[in-house]
Amino acid sequence: MSLTFNPDQKKKLEQLFKEGIIVMSEVEVLNEGLADTIKAIAEEFEIKPTVLKKAVRVAYKVNFQQAQDDYDVLETILETVGRTD
Repeated sequence: MSLTFNPDQKKKLEQLFKEGIIVMSEVEVLNEGLADTIKAIAEEFEIKPTVLKKAVRVAYKVNFQQAQDDYDVLETILETVGRTD
């Protein structure tokens, strides 16, 4: 399959890539900053960074009930196989 783009399409693609790369770079920097902040606060509060990160993600997605439901299933599975100690 060979694609051919007219000059207008080529210009749109070039603009997309230019803007897309900038946005992805900004997102990467922001994610790194958030990770550093989570790590620092987790150390201060003596909790695992992964737990704090998950809490932030659940709050962002506003899906606490789903997370709780998932945890209940996890708990049931672990209790069934005797691995809750």
